[in-house]
Amino acid sequence: MDEKTKYILSKCDHTYLAQDAVWDDIKKICDDGLKYGTASVCIPPSFVKRAKDYVGDRLAICTVVGFPNGYTTSNAKQFETRDALNNGADEIDMVINVGALKEGRLDYVRDEIATLKKVCGQRILKVIIETCLLTEEEKITACRLVTEAGADFIKTSTGFSKYGATPEDVALLRKYSGPEVKVKAAGGISGLEDAAEYLALGAERLGTSRVVKAVKAAEAAGTARKANDSGTTY
Repeated sequence: MDEKTKYILSKCDHTYLAQDAVWDDIKKICDDGLKYGTASVCIPPSFVKRAKDYVGDRLAICTVVGFPNGYTTSNAKQFETRDALNNGADEIDMVINVGALKEGRLDYVRDEIATLKKVCGQRILKVIIETCLLTEEEKITACRLVTEAGADFIKTSTGFSKYGATPEDVALLRKYSGPEVKVKAAGGISGLEDAAEYLALGAERLGTSRVVKAVKAAEAAGTARKANDSGTTY
């Protein structure tokens, strides 16, 4: 594997958030994260403790709060966050209340983020603003609120709404967020080429499972070519 591919993998939150996820799926995601050196695995909250027991300190465990709609109460999000951290989560990806942002209840949105960051302490908080539901002005406002609230990352998307990350949105989030706030692109990242583009635009993390899949497919193709070149048949 070349250094560029290793670098891209190191920026990936290898993600599996399907509603019908079972432990075997999560275990495979963890095994992939360990093998390919991803930044973390992002998994459903109910699997956090089992996954953390499985990987220990070898791999960061990320999970979601208020997911995917964001309209649970702030108290509910606080409970989810504390529960996830108590179960061993290293990183939290929360969803803002999009409706509150659209209504102009900016103090509510800012205070909710700030409260969850306080709960997280030194552990990473990423804030999903669901860019596909926002106007450009609302996206810029969200950048300001996330910055003021002291979160670690602003994240484009859940991957469960109309569409995921776009190059334009990643560039906008990088432009209007504070320099201390990192950008995570998520949803619709199709492979290594997309991943490289988003990183070049200023993203520091990528929420995707397709990068690892692309690397595995390339490895399989390489193995098949070697077998054909040697005349081996299966």
